[in-house]
Amino acid sequence: MTTNQELAQAVQESSRWIAPLQAELGRVVVGQKYLVDRLLIGLLANGHVLLEGVPGLAKTLTVKTLAACIQTGFSRIQFTPDLLPADLVGTLVYNPKTGDFTTKKGPLFSNLILADEVNRAPAKVQSALLEAMQERQVTIGETTYKLPDPFLVLATQNPLDQEGTYQLPEAQLDRFMLKLSITYPTRAEERQILDVMGTSAPKLAVQSTVDPQDIVKAREVVNSVYIDDRVKDYIVDVVFATRDPAALLPGARLDGMIRCGASPRATINLTLAARAYAFLHGRGYVTPQDVKSIGLDVLRHRIILSYEADAEELTSEAVVQKIFAGLPVP
Repeated sequence: MTTNQELAQAVQESSRWIAPLQAELGRVVVGQKYLVDRLLIGLLANGHVLLEGVPGLAKTLTVKTLAACIQTGFSRIQFTPDLLPADLVGTLVYNPKTGDFTTKKGPLFSNLILADEVNRAPAKVQSALLEAMQERQVTIGETTYKLPDPFLVLATQNPLDQEGTYQLPEAQLDRFMLKLSITYPTRAEERQILDVMGTSAPKLAVQSTVDPQDIVKAREVVNSVYIDDRVKDYIVDVVFATRDPAALLPGARLDGMIRCGASPRATINLTLAARAYAFLHGRGYVTPQDVKSIGLDVLRHRIILSYEADAEELTSEAVVQKIFAGLPVP
């Protein structure tokens, strides 16, 4: 049985690559600490990440730079309205000379997948990602192929009120461990961006600082990060409050506002993300504050609001904040 001291030692040893990686990312990506930390949590917890924000906030640049810092495969897929499912997973190609079909694998057969502007493609293409994201395998013809490990989808999307965007299906949204809302940089950060990027040929080269095996070893330590039973009960209460807020939060006035709450996958993902958050901050145990810090990113895309909530201009973020504010912390 691992003692607290041994676990703390393992966390310190297996997280040594994080600081150099953050420093290398910082050479290209100015500010955006929230975005960088959440991408690292996705890597550590083996969970897919959805980034939402208006164009020009360095979403694509951050993911491309992260891939360059990791010695692993990388594919960038630009989603467009005329994209087909076969453009992602691959297809069977007929050879008229031999009469045989050969398999041509698509760009999903890589480690880090940047699905750029994922909500600009129609639903049939978005759904092609489902099997790959959940099962980490794809089916071409009658044959199923395993995807490489690690396999991580980092998707960017534009806000839904922009022209030419499609609503992501709820089933696919639930496959993303985290949904991040990217905002504008501060004035000081934007001034720094001007210094770094204010030329026609900015220097964006970075060095590979992380071996994939370092990430795999770190994931094993993340899985052993200690969670007390009271914190586990707190996580379950948070998720249950999204389904039946009147039972757990009678004074929050959320009755009738939520049409569909978070699934059990949210409970699992919130636990994994809280463990990765604690690991990222050098601890071998999870605190309730870890759950609150990462909870909004895990839950904001899993709550479907009612028409009454829409009429009152209530957002899913506001619902999650009310849940965390109302539930007693262990």
